[in-house]
Amino acid sequence: MAAPTNLYSLCSLLMATLFAYSASVQLNDPDWYFWFPLYSGACIVNLLNWIVSTRTISHVASAALWLGIYLFIKVVVEDFMDATSGFWSLDLSERVIREKAGSGLVVISMVLQLIVSSSPRVSTPGFNNIKLPRYVEHGMAILVGFGYGLPFAFFMVPPLYLGTIEYWLTIIKAATDL
Repeated sequence: MAAPTNLYSLCSLLMATLFAYSASVQLNDPDWYFWFPLYSGACIVNLLNWIVSTRTISHVASAALWLGIYLFIKVVVEDFMDATSGFWSLDLSERVIREKAGSGLVVISMVLQLIVSSSPRVSTPGFNNIKLPRYVEHGMAILVGFGYGLPFAFFMVPPLYLGTIEYWLTIIKAATDL
């Protein structure tokens, strides 16, 4: 399968590197047997999405999608039962927040990859390209921005304010008062 566009290919490569890193840091986790297959499957799908046949990628993407949904629900229920943090919290110092963000990234990425693998082929002279919906390309770009931007913001914003809505409301209010 040929690479659909440069933006989509770049975003897939960036997500593959993020998932490869995430898989590598799971090896010392007590429940690595859940998270390592999730991240490595997502890495394989994002890395090989235009090299391997659509059927094979669809099977791996479907397995990663269902595992991601299961782990997302597991982490959300665990967070709710322990009352660790709110559903919308972005405080990456909490394990459940990191796991929720990671499984959410995998789920969204696999949904977009499955849309691509089921997209119709467009015959052009000498090529067999995929005609992608624009929301797939933009969705991958937003996913890359969130996946790389959230850890960057976590290390740049003071830990006291990270993940609190009051901090962001203060920033927005200060920006609108200018």
